[in-house]
Amino acid sequence: MAERPRRLVDWLGWALALVVVDQVTKVLMLQWLLPGQVVPITPFLNLVLVYNPGAAFSLLADAAGWQRAFFIAVAVVAIAWIVHMLRADPGRIRYCVALTLILGGAAGNLIDRLWLGAVVDFIDLHAAGWHWPAFNVADSAICCGAALLVWDAWRPSPDAAPDAHPGR
Repeated sequence: MAERPRRLVDWLGWALALVVVDQVTKVLMLQWLLPGQVVPITPFLNLVLVYNPGAAFSLLADAAGWQRAFFIAVAVVAIAWIVHMLRADPGRIRYCVALTLILGGAAGNLIDRLWLGAVVDFIDLHAAGWHWPAFNVADSAICCGAALLVWDAWRPSPDAAPDAHPGR
């Protein structure tokens, strides 16, 4: 059985792998799809190329343009903070997996903002005429990481140090 990642460099390697997967899928969608083009995959899944200058669920997408610099700054601060947190406690597996997912997702979307001025979204889930806002691999990683972070806060992992969750 392979050794679990326990060092900062291991977690950063996984985050980098996630960024690569995210960016490769986005480049493929940019090559295959025209903006707004819908390609049905299943009865509940389409591919559709959308540029999102806002945040999650297109929050602030219609702002005057200041949101790009704001979201870039937020991403840079978040990435720095997550690297600090991973450095501080690289042995808590569930916690570090959660942070690594968020880190990789934030970095993937940051690259889009720097490169294109907006985030490339292409996954369109829908049912009965209702469409979830389009998203991408990075967004999925951020959501999964956030959910795992909440789970970790409520259920200490077996590898957590005894004082990792004070007050319990």
